[in-house]
Amino acid sequence: MLEPDSEAARQRALDMYRVVDSLPETAYDDIVQLASTLCGTPIAMMTLIDRDRQWFKAGLGLDGTGTRREDAFCAHAIEAPTALMEVPDAQMDARFVANPFVTGDPHVRFYAGMPLVTPGGDAIGTVCVVDDKPRRLGARERAGLAALARLTMTLLDARLHEQELERAAVFAEAAAVPHRDAFSVLILQVQGLAEHATRLGERMLERHLTELEHQLGDALDKARGDSVNRTSHSPDFIAVLHGDGAGTAQRLRACADAFSTRTDIAIASAAAKADGPDERIEYVYLRADEALTAVKDAASTA
Repeated sequence: MLEPDSEAARQRALDMYRVVDSLPETAYDDIVQLASTLCGTPIAMMTLIDRDRQWFKAGLGLDGTGTRREDAFCAHAIEAPTALMEVPDAQMDARFVANPFVTGDPHVRFYAGMPLVTPGGDAIGTVCVVDDKPRRLGARERAGLAALARLTMTLLDARLHEQELERAAVFAEAAAVPHRDAFSVLILQVQGLAEHATRLGERMLERHLTELEHQLGDALDKARGDSVNRTSHSPDFIAVLHGDGAGTAQRLRACADAFSTRTDIAIASAAAKADGPDERIEYVYLRADEALTAVKDAASTA
């Protein structure tokens, strides 16, 4: 197991990518197809290790969207971020011999996972392959899995950069509000997008989120220059509130609560106030985002 401080930093890094529970994306489906073809295995996955679960961003040959973290082979793989973890025969490995995925479906015997490592050195998941027969990879397959993991991180980093650019444009517009005094940032984050897309269909989910965006906009104090924006490839609605903002934040959270009751789509929220009128909005956003991580940490242990 990772040390608590290392795990907190790793979880924070994963949260910043806004990829857990995101909608399916073809590029990641292609990566697991390539991994399966390269290694000749019936199962391949791109996994992300969240607080108490392993979530599959993409998967081939395995039902479901994730597992408990305590049952995940990949939770062991991320403990050594620079190395491929290979388990030639899980029935001969003390760590996994009693694992429910070894003793039951899909009867895992072989596993190989290459960690997904952020530029800061945090392992947030893996590209992995699984077989129900014992085996070993050759040098070509090991090198290929490492290359696919690097490619996956390149895609994730590009996705993150796109989100950062979009937020920067939002914050630049908010910073241009005349005579800006005190302000705060409130993040409202939709939980479980992929699950709700499966339950409702992507079109209906989008209809619900568009409706929520309009309702949040109606709750703003627009005379002060307040704004709320929904960011692409992200479950976030980001509100920049000028002045005290407490009443507006309360209205926004009430809108989110009513939406959750009506649609059964949960929303987590957190806010941060600027230390002064000249503090950059990006810094206030980061503090709000850290507070949101703490909210989700608390919810996972409740």
